[in-house]
Order: sequence, then structure tokens, then C-alpha cells
Amino acid sequence: VRQHREIHVVMGNEACDLDSTVSALALAYFLAQTSPAPKAAFVPVLNIPRADFTLRTETTFLLRERGIPAASLIFRDEIDLGGLHHAGLLSLTLVDHHVLPGADAALEEAVVEVLDHRPLERDRGPPCQVTVELVGSCATLVTERILQGPPGVLDRTTAALLHGTILLDCINLSPTAGKVTPRDVACVSLLEERFPELPARDAVFGALHAAKFDVTGLTTEQMLRKDLKVLSSDEVVVAISGIFEDLETFLHRPGLLQDLEAFCQGRGYAGLVAMTVSFNEHHEPTRKLAVYSQQEPLRGTLCRALEEATTPSLLLQPLPSPWACVAAYAQGNAVATRKKVLPILRAAL
Repeated sequence: VRQHREIHVVMGNEACDLDSTVSALALAYFLAQTSPAPKAAFVPVLNIPRADFTLRTETTFLLRERGIPAASLIFRDEIDLGGLHHAGLLSLTLVDHHVLPGADAALEEAVVEVLDHRPLERDRGPPCQVTVELVGSCATLVTERILQGPPGVLDRTTAALLHGTILLDCINLSPTAGKVTPRDVACVSLLEERFPELPARDAVFGALHAAKFDVTGLTTEQMLRKDLKVLSSDEVVVAISGIFEDLETFLHRPGLLQDLEAFCQGRGYAGLVAMTVSFNEHHEPTRKLAVYSQQEPLRGTLCRALEEATTPSLLLQPLPSPWACVAAYAQGNAVATRKKVLPILRAAL
């Protein structure tokens, strides 16, 4: 700010999963390499506090494998985006999301570009450049962008990060998981063609999947924070946590109810939806849901919205729950990921 240096930040969403992280790193690198006489410094920002990074086990694994030290990354609590914007020095590119959370609403006018792979929830007029394509991984859109650029910009490290991310996001390109599109497949093939020394798909996916689902030693609070999205309305704030173990195992964790209560009270959440996923040996997902709130009307509202949803229908079957304030369900529609459930909950709020 003192030197009046413009900053162009590339930032993923606040869950800061592998896709958000790699999309931000790769696109910021590409922009820095290809922008004509850049006035601005291009800075990828990971949209979580540094203290939460250890919980992103698949991300820490892949970056470590590729020799990228955590010390070289910039986290949300290490850069004053509000201060930069206030000084008129911030441009913001959003990857893997296109709506900033309420707390960041003031930054909306700094957004110059959006690259996302979920349905558009709000229109942005020019001069913001919007690329929204319903592919399996935002890293696919970043890969396409880099491959359309000048030859020679894509290096082995960036290629390996993008390759691993698309494979993990698209469940090793398995059609039965319902996430992969022909464009994801094409990008993986192009990366492998360009860099034949990339490790085999099964090996990459297996290692990343194991790292992502390794919740050994995590407290309940850490599990809830590991893959967290937050929805807010004027009245209430609700957390949606992706949980990487079976729902029955999760619901019977010692002290779970006290942990849920402490987590929500400490962060001002009126309720929490836990979405669990586990996979069989054919990479086919089993999904289950739990809705927790001490406020019965809110719990009822969220449950009804999920039970009655039609776009998509979740095909929920009630499961026994050990707690009156937690409703549990098996989700018959296993291809309905959190990306598809979030709009249902947002509409309910």
C-alpha cells in the first residue's frame, strides 16, 4: 500500500480444497508469466488461515510431493485484502466459486474475473470476465486456459498439480461417480501427452484419495473444519461440513454432541449439516447426511428442504440417530455432491 503497488489476487473458495488451491496457484502463475508488462503483482491466496492448512491433508500431500514448501504459500490471514481494496490497489480473480461470502461483500467490486464450474447464482456485468462451465473440476478450466496460452508456459510441476487435482475431483475419471465430463478426460489426456513422465492415474488417485480420507487423530472440531462451507441469511448462519468417514462412525464419536454444540456456539452457527462420503473398491460413493440444530424449527426447515428437494431429488431415507437434535439420512442419489445440495439449503434459509 505504501508503494502504491497494484496486487492482482487469485483466490479459491473458503473450503480451500485441492481444486481451489491448485486452481489459484496455477492460474496466478500463468497470469504472471503471460501478462504483458504487468503493473500488478500476481498473488495466489489460499482462502483459509495458515493454521488450518494441516487439515487439508490431500493438498499438503500433493504440494509436498511436488516440492512446494508451505512457507512459499500466502494464506488469507497473511494479506489485508480489505486494506488493499480500500487503497484502490486490488484486482481479484475468483476460481472455484463466483459469489463471495457475506463477510467479503465489500470486495465484490474488485472482482475482475471468475472461473468456476458450478451453476451461476448471480450475474456479473462487464468489465468482469466470467467463465462458468459445468465440468468436474475447476482445474480443468485452468488447464484449458493455460493450454490455449503461449507454448512453453506449462511446466512439469504445474502439470502434475493440475493432473492430480482433476483425477481426485473426478474420482479417477470414473463415470459411475457422476462427476467427470469429456472435457476433464481431454485435459488429463493432454497433460499426459505433453508430460509422459507423469505417474499413472491409478497411483496418483490412490495416493491423493488415501491422503484426503486420512482422518486419523483428528478431533471432531478438526473434522468439522477440514472441509467447511458456511451459508448465511439475515437471521441465521449454518455450517455444511464434508466428513470423510461413515455417518454411523461419526455419530458415535465420544462426546460428539458436546463437540457439535461447542463448535456451533463458538462460531455463531445456528445449525450444521454434516455430509459424509465413503467409497467402495469401484470408486462408487455412499453418501449420508446429518442435520444438527438445538433449534427445532430450524432443524425442521432444513430437513424438509432436503427431503422435498427436486432439483436434484436426494432420495433420502431416514436413519436412526442417537440424538434428538440430530436427524440422520441415507442419501439414495449418490451423485448429488455438496455442490448440488448447497443451493437447496441456501433457498431454505
